[in-house]
Formats: sequence, C-alpha cells, structure tokens
Amino acid sequence: MTSNKPRVGFIGLGLMGHGMAKNLVGKGFPLTVRVHRNRKPAEDILAAGAKEVKTNAELAQVSDVVILCVTGSPQIEEIIYGDQGIMSVAREGLVVIDTSTAEPASTAKIRDDLAKKGTKYVDAPLARTPKEAEEGRLNTMVGADDATFAQVKPVLAAYCENVIHVGPPGHGHMLKLINNFIAQAIATATAEACAACAKSGVSIRKLHELISAGAVNSGIFQMMVGRMLEGDMAGLKFTLVNAMKDLRYYTHFAESLPVPAIVGEAVHQSLVNANLLGFGDKYVASLIEAQEKLAGVKIR
Repeated sequence: MTSNKPRVGFIGLGLMGHGMAKNLVGKGFPLTVRVHRNRKPAEDILAAGAKEVKTNAELAQVSDVVILCVTGSPQIEEIIYGDQGIMSVAREGLVVIDTSTAEPASTAKIRDDLAKKGTKYVDAPLARTPKEAEEGRLNTMVGADDATFAQVKPVLAAYCENVIHVGPPGHGHMLKLINNFIAQAIATATAEACAACAKSGVSIRKLHELISAGAVNSGIFQMMVGRMLEGDMAGLKFTLVNAMKDLRYYTHFAESLPVPAIVGEAVHQSLVNANLLGFGDKYVASLIEAQEKLAGVKIR
C-alpha cells in the first residue's frame, strides 16, 4: 500500500458502480478501472485521474483492494476464475470486496479458494439507489473478520454514508438476500393491492393517502405508488430481471438452511410472471403494469 491510501481497482461501472468509482477517485484513492463495452460511464472517471487496464488479472496486480460491482454470482465467478481472472494473480495481502447480490454458497467457495493464496474476500453488498451512489451516500452491510473490516472501512466510507459490520465473512450476502426479500415482498404486495383497487373501483389516490398516514407506509410504497401517481414508473431504479434473480438466490438460501420460504416462493413467482410478460428490463414499479395485464384492469 502507499503511505496514504490503498490502491483501489474497480470492476463494474454500471448504474451503481459509476458513482462509487467517482467518489473513490474524487476522494484521493489511486484508482484503476476495467472498462467493458460501454465506455461512456468511464469518461469522467478517467478524466478525474483513474487509470485503465485491459484484464482483471492486470487490475488485481496493480491494486491493494479490488472492488467488484456486477450483477451476481455468474459474473463474479467469471471475474475470479475466468481467463486472466483474479485467481490467477491472487496473493498475500490483496483484498477483494464483492458488492454484488450473490449466492452465499458461491461466496463461500470463492472465499475459501482465495484464502489459499492469502487473499481476503469481503462481502459488502449495497443498499439505496444510483442517486445515493453518485452522492457517496450508499449503505453497505459488511461480512468480514474484525481486522479486515477495520482495514477496508475507510475505502467503503468513500462511497457509503453507513458502513455496517453485520458479522463474519458471508453474513453480508446473507443479510442482503433477506433485505431484498422483504423489499420485493412489499413491492409485489403493493402491485397486487393496486390491481384490487382498480378492479373494485376503489380510489388508488385514497389508498395512497391512507397508507401514507399510517404504519404500513414505506419508502418502497412511495417509490411505487407515490411516484406512479405523478406519472413516474422509474421511482425504484432496479430492474425486474435482477429482482427475479435476487429472489431466486433468496429461495435457494432459505432451502439450504432450511427454513420455510412460502412467501419467498410466492414473491419469486410474481417476479417470474412479470418477466415472462416482457417487463424484465423495466424497473420494479412495472409490477403494476404486469398486474394490469394479469387482472385486465387499468391502474396507471
């Protein structure tokens, strides 16, 4: 490491990753990025002083800490194990931080394999939205031993408002799946409630007024119904194909324990339906559009 800040490598300049990388380079971390096909998100990062490399292995070689911000376990496994992947150059002292929503079993295997080479693997998935990523105000739930958490906390604090040490390695990804299960359960229930309102003739504006005044209110309800009433279906910027993936991971996780996943399976199948109806690339609020098709009603 340098005398001041660790060298950070970053893979995944997407909706969330762009803001994270922007904050890292803006706060003085020596940053190296791997740019994929879409170069647009990298332009201001490189202009701010970040360096670019061509392979995951090269990025790991010039970094003390590598941050992965990609979709899920298949992408993470390709970065770690694939051609010129991080595993090929893993070394004592390197730390890899996985901010994705991933399968706990996959996370455990990667952690064990990297440990054989002296590399620490930290699961630090994210909460909040791309807006907070740009502002450096994300939340992260970190699974790591105490010493590693202390080591990486200043890096995470560059793009997070709340850095929460949730337990030993693996607990970050487990808690993220539980968090996302609750979130999508609220979202799918909200969409079904809107369909019931529309079909029965009950005012959705009155539903919004009632829920907003009581204990059932939530940020997700407002991002769906509150924003929908303003004509905005992009209040919760998270695609339905990713929501379906996260709930699949959650149900696998629940089955592995095992615990009942009756509600989890129902939420997952609701998300599968929305994807099969063609809404996968749309955001979570389009569960309402899926309900319009399924129930034969006009909600928006």
